[in-house]
Amino acid sequence: MTSPGSTASAVPEETPDAAATPAVPSPPAPGTADIDGPSGPVGAASEEHPDAVAPESAEPPDGEATVEERDAEPAAPAPRGRGGGEPAERVPDHDLVGALEAVLLILDNPATAADLAVAVGHTPQRVTAELEALADRYTSAGSGIELREIGGGWRFWTRDRFAPIVERFVLDGAQGRLSKAALESLAVVAYRQPVTRARVSAVRGVNVDGVFRTLTARGLIEEAGSDPDSSAILYRTTPLFLDRMGLTDLAELPSLGPLLPEAADLDQPLDSALDRALRPDDT
Repeated sequence: MTSPGSTASAVPEETPDAAATPAVPSPPAPGTADIDGPSGPVGAASEEHPDAVAPESAEPPDGEATVEERDAEPAAPAPRGRGGGEPAERVPDHDLVGALEAVLLILDNPATAADLAVAVGHTPQRVTAELEALADRYTSAGSGIELREIGGGWRFWTRDRFAPIVERFVLDGAQGRLSKAALESLAVVAYRQPVTRARVSAVRGVNVDGVFRTLTARGLIEEAGSDPDSSAILYRTTPLFLDRMGLTDLAELPSLGPLLPEAADLDQPLDSALDRALRPDDT
């Protein structure tokens, strides 16, 4: 027991522990960046370190794609026209069959599924599937129109069992009168036979492919071998042509001489034109 007068033993004062003292972060060296911590993103400047400099974003070398560009899926190329022009507009699914029928109706030659796909803006596989289904529907319905694929191309044809009806209509039906173009081409064939289509086209100055198909279908002209120089098909008139014209032989065709102008008549306009061109001006 201590006496009242005695002084209590002094309790030693606790000296601050250096480990318990919160560390004061030292400012970063100039030009360096702050490292990511709980308080913010990497390299972000803070109030405590206003001099912190954010690092520049890493740019890929020239010619190299970024990570986002490498991961992105390439876009499918849009269908383009035959000449490589503007991309074709995609026909809606509910109009696809109708669009294919419209294009097929105007074809003179079979068209491939790839060409039709360009026209409607769908893939060739989708177009082929629609064409096959359309052909089955025509056959199931007993239609006189048949959709066939021949040599890789699709086209409308008349069904075989209706061929006699079509032939009778073409030869003796409502299309009995020939157009002026057909009559002109037939006249050239009659007077220049055997002759090629190219020669008739050169005489008339227009394409005669369609006219020749009509004349051949009517039985008025027929093939007569090939030209030895160009290997083009030669055409001549048929006995039906003589019968329709009321002739027994081609020698009975009217002569073209009286219908052509005389050589002297052709020279007069030329002489007059030259005389006017060479005459000095009366000034």
